[in-house]
Amino acid sequence: MLPERGPDGRTAATRRARRLVGTRTAWTAVGDGEFFCPHCGGDRNYQRLTGRRRFTVLGVPVLPRGVCAPTVECAACRGHFGTDVLDHPTTTRFSAMLRDAVHTVALAVLAAGGTCSRAALETAAAGVRAAGFEDCTEEQLAALVEALEEDTGRFTGEPCVAGLSIELHEALDPLAPHLAAPGRESILLQGARIALADGPYTPAERDALATVGAALTICTDDVGRLLTAARTPS
Repeated sequence: MLPERGPDGRTAATRRARRLVGTRTAWTAVGDGEFFCPHCGGDRNYQRLTGRRRFTVLGVPVLPRGVCAPTVECAACRGHFGTDVLDHPTTTRFSAMLRDAVHTVALAVLAAGGTCSRAALETAAAGVRAAGFEDCTEEQLAALVEALEEDTGRFTGEPCVAGLSIELHEALDPLAPHLAAPGRESILLQGARIALADGPYTPAERDALATVGAALTICTDDVGRLLTAARTPS
């Protein structure tokens, strides 16, 4: 006759044995901070833990069984996650990254030839305000572009120089992995609308937008498709 098994599939003898002997993990906090908890779906405090396993008899630790991989514990739900969860920005950090990205793209496109156009400045300022810089004005953007030109020795209408390309990559590279394709395309299209506010794309504007697309990991064919679509009235 087969031994009776419980709901967990184990026999009574197995369950008794597990109560007598087993393993226990002793956790030690080695750091803390704020992270985006995938279980809670929001920003929470966390503790970074290291653990050591021990073989137990009657609940008493007797022999070491090695160390556990570092773990992140949510202070709210007590869920445990791998440390790679800390690579995901918090909601607050993500909002700041997105805001800075839109602002940098606007400056790059304006520097390519839009500061003399009121329509381009208005389109750029509206996009930057919507991204989170609520006090942004056309005059502020124009002044920043002028300062950028003085700093780089670059004139409006010239191709995207190395310094400006580096700034675009610094703003967009960390953001791109955390954005779905529609989000990355939206940033590029915002830049395209600024460029088109005062007429067709200039070669310098296309060059700047191509750099934006590359930093957002949008392939060249898709960049061309999106820039063409932006010219078509909706």
